[in-house]
Amino acid sequence: MNHSLFTLIQYAREELKDTYGAEEIRSICQIIFTDVFHYTNIDIHLKKSEDLDESFVKNFIKITGQLKAGQPIQYVLGETVFAGLRIGLNPSTLIPRPETEELVYWIKETAPSSARILDIGTGSGCIALSLAHSLPGASVCGLDISPEAVKQARQNAQLNHLHADFMQANIFRFNTPEQYDIIVSNPPYVREQEKALMQKRVLDYEPHRALFVPDDDPLIYYRTIVKWGKRHLTQGGKLFFEINEALGKEMLQLMEASGYCRLVLKKDFYGKDRFVKGELHDGL
Repeated sequence: MNHSLFTLIQYAREELKDTYGAEEIRSICQIIFTDVFHYTNIDIHLKKSEDLDESFVKNFIKITGQLKAGQPIQYVLGETVFAGLRIGLNPSTLIPRPETEELVYWIKETAPSSARILDIGTGSGCIALSLAHSLPGASVCGLDISPEAVKQARQNAQLNHLHADFMQANIFRFNTPEQYDIIVSNPPYVREQEKALMQKRVLDYEPHRALFVPDDDPLIYYRTIVKWGKRHLTQGGKLFFEINEALGKEMLQLMEASGYCRLVLKKDFYGKDRFVKGELHDGL
């Protein structure tokens, strides 16, 4: 039986109807056609009834099977788009969320063009590279405990023709003489008790080390980075976090008690407390 783009879309709708909504399936097909098979939107429209090569059809069916099994589309394709950049992924890196793009744009609004920036827990390097792209005069560095994540971040820098330094380090034991104007982190913040609320494909495929924190100490990474920032931020330097929506008040208390000022708790586009910013006292 011959297949066209139209019949493959119908196939995907049937195979994925128990896993994704109709609009999600349409978007997934669009991504596969454009990113994997390099069709333009005009091609999809004009050639939707043309017969396809057997290899094309087999690859589409294989991808659909992976998606039906629950594997996220970003891992199936090995990449995603974040803040306009192509970001390669591997099993040691989280899939970047749209909310995190908001954090990047917020930093960009206030960062000096020549800022020295450190991204702690960089993962795929999406935050660090987006800032390097938006602030070409900045000096950007990212660190992560995972060697596989650091390798991926370096590959993503090459993929996007951007310069940023990436290093493997454990923030609980890391020290450096460097000083930074901006420190940003999107560390693990999902409490173990919140696993029941998460999608199965997140639990089954995304790295747990980058997601979860103990119920009895959910601010473990934040407390460490807040303390670390006291030693390594310049006077007037800024500390930015992405946070658990349920812990905004606790984050403000932590940063205030640690001597940060001009604190801001910011909501994401879903209306949830998602970001915090604080500045190191500058003597004013």
